[in-house]
Amino acid sequence: MRLDRPEWLTLPVPDEEELMRMKRLLDAGHLHTVCESAECPNMGECFGNRTCTFMILGDICTRNCRFCAVSHGRPAAVDENEPQAVALTARQLGLKHVVVTSVTRDDLPDGGAGHFAATIRALRREVPEATVEVLIPDFRGEAEALYKVIEAGPDVINHNVETVPRLYPSVRPQAVYFRSLDLLRRVGAAGGSILTKSGLMLGLGETSEEVVQVMADLREAGCQVVTMGQYLCPSPRHLPVVEYITPDTFKSLEETGYEMGFAAVHAGPLVRSSYLAGQTMARLQNRCQKERR
Repeated sequence: MRLDRPEWLTLPVPDEEELMRMKRLLDAGHLHTVCESAECPNMGECFGNRTCTFMILGDICTRNCRFCAVSHGRPAAVDENEPQAVALTARQLGLKHVVVTSVTRDDLPDGGAGHFAATIRALRREVPEATVEVLIPDFRGEAEALYKVIEAGPDVINHNVETVPRLYPSVRPQAVYFRSLDLLRRVGAAGGSILTKSGLMLGLGETSEEVVQVMADLREAGCQVVTMGQYLCPSPRHLPVVEYITPDTFKSLEETGYEMGFAAVHAGPLVRSSYLAGQTMARLQNRCQKERR
């Protein structure tokens, strides 16, 4: 039986003109966004504010996670012009914080890490004043691929664990929980000032104790920023929502996260891993500046 969606997940109707203006700009660069491909509930708000999360390496994923609306199949060839197109579009939008993610490309020798690096370098050339956040796949655990991204110097490396380890076989059957933790640990061990970030979806049948344990695992791995939001079922083919988590529960988890020592915790029903990422980055930068004084 499918649950009725609670009132706190009701969203205003987006401005159609604003949506189309953003889509025309993205289409001109032959670009994809995870906002559209993953059917993000915040797309209307973000597009209306002239921001988005770019999705590179095409819009077809080689994995088939049962929570995700992104299409699965055989991807097209990598577009070598895409990094520059992302950078130019980011400049046109006047972005101060640029978020770039991708489909998973297990068909590529480096999982697309080199393409991420090229995109970061293009952004540094075209919008040098902007901070850059990348939300990366696990690159099958290949350290050399990860270091390509680290060496390109983004400000934030995000990699979502998505759910608790018990649910991986049904939610993320082609992923490995401890491999994801190791990726975050490697970023921290590489040194430098790159922030590490991860996120979870709630409402898939996890317990509160399991969520807190994942948060503890993330802190042990050196993760500094965590996001938590409500899972929303994209279609009848995907996993059903087991529970709608209340705003009060999200607030409690946010408080727990700060008690654990996370630099930033963003938890709420409509929170997604890149939602309000620019504001989070700005708060962290302001805090760092105050601490230096």
